[in-house]
Amino acid sequence: MASSSSLSTLIIIMIIISAISILASSANLYENVDITWGDGRAKILNNGDLLTLSLDQSSGSGFQSKNEYLFGKIDMQIKLVPGNSAGTVTAYYLKSPGTTWDEIDFEFLGNLSGDPYILHTNVFSQGKGNREQQFYLWFDPTADFHTYSILWNPQRIIFSVDGTPIREFKNAESVGVPYLKSQPMRIYSSLWNADDWATRGGLVKTDWTQAPFSSSYRNYNDATACVWSASAAKSSCNDNTLKSQSGDGGGDGWLYEELDSSNEERLKWVQNKYMVYNYCFDTTRFPLGIPPECSL
Repeated sequence: MASSSSLSTLIIIMIIISAISILASSANLYENVDITWGDGRAKILNNGDLLTLSLDQSSGSGFQSKNEYLFGKIDMQIKLVPGNSAGTVTAYYLKSPGTTWDEIDFEFLGNLSGDPYILHTNVFSQGKGNREQQFYLWFDPTADFHTYSILWNPQRIIFSVDGTPIREFKNAESVGVPYLKSQPMRIYSSLWNADDWATRGGLVKTDWTQAPFSSSYRNYNDATACVWSASAAKSSCNDNTLKSQSGDGGGDGWLYEELDSSNEERLKWVQNKYMVYNYCFDTTRFPLGIPPECSL
């Protein structure tokens, strides 16, 4: 096992590499997203380099990606609501339409000044979720921008923060769990009031004297994603490439990506030090046995 100092050095290196990669490949937000609600509370600024969402007592705000995707690696840099953010939620997620939807969630649950944010993650397949894992972060997510990434390929979903994996959800079709593989999804993000549940189970309410609350976004990167064409009913990725996922030909890049030994160690480091809830360990909630994907 890597020492604490060498692991910390590796994490710093990966953060730098991730930041350079995103800055090199990110595109103008005018080209990538549409503001969908908020009556002027969401704004694209600095010639498309920055997007801000705002929340006051009347309304929150949100945006969505212009593209839909069927598999991809997508990055966004986000700076969260500073100060007393209790009751607020900044959500950033992939979601398909319909009543049996697929969804991959980052949700940032606000807290009182000085108390840490909780990063809430979830995965829905065919309308079924209840797969929550929650984390504290090892930095102040309100002081600067940090990169939140979703890797979604035919075999796994990996949630990462600044290039460090925090969660892996594997394809569990072998044990009867539907996988997210046939419904194109769009990126959504919103800033909204959820003080009925977000902070300490709803015990701490939003302090509207602190409004307006604001979160900021930049460097949206979907350059390595399979863009879905509804008119053609296919994605921009080659069909043969997807079919060869488990073939002898192998491959490289995000479509075939899995955690190597170094990233496995980093995942364990995060989960050992910063995970605050894992549905796979909640035997009270699942008295008849933990969900089958937890055994993989």
